[in-house]
Amino acid sequence: MPDYSFEDAARAGGFTPVCGVDEAGRGPLAGPVCAAAVILPPGCEIEGLNDSKKLTEKKREALFPVIQQKALAWSVAFADVNEIDSFNILQATFLAMHRAVEGLSLPAAYALIDGNRLPPLAIPGETVVKGDSRSMSIAAASVLAKVSRDRVMLELDQQYPQYAFAQHKGYGTALHYERINEFGVSPVHRVTFLKNLDEHKTS
Repeated sequence: MPDYSFEDAARAGGFTPVCGVDEAGRGPLAGPVCAAAVILPPGCEIEGLNDSKKLTEKKREALFPVIQQKALAWSVAFADVNEIDSFNILQATFLAMHRAVEGLSLPAAYALIDGNRLPPLAIPGETVVKGDSRSMSIAAASVLAKVSRDRVMLELDQQYPQYAFAQHKGYGTALHYERINEFGVSPVHRVTFLKNLDEHKTS
């Protein structure tokens, strides 16, 4: 379960406040990539908080307002499909993370980033592999990012119901490829992710 070991270590090093940063939506074929940054009070307890991928959708939705309420500051930001296709998904993810950190109402002094690649930020930080299951701040950010992106995909489902975004959230499921083959590529699809579309053609 996540704890505050990384946050405490950063504060012991003279950095305060510390934010956790995570993303959602690097893999899908459609929709934006989302990042969130969260600053939690030292020792703040949020019952049931864990890596968003280990939580049910219902639990994530329940935790979303709790995290917002208990956080000293939080921010959610996106990089859109055009930015993903223009820069590549890694750089677009870094862009979303940068926007999330910059969007905090309380400026962070240090960032804990989920993963093994450090985005270019205006503040020092460190990467934490599997950070969403090791750091409370990153776990909180993972929930905000996942829920926020899922909500965007539900909105896109209203605009483009033929693709069933509400069901797969843009990921490359058999149903999604089937709908792309039937209806073509929409303005919210990542063209650079669809180079091998012919391999998924159904007879």
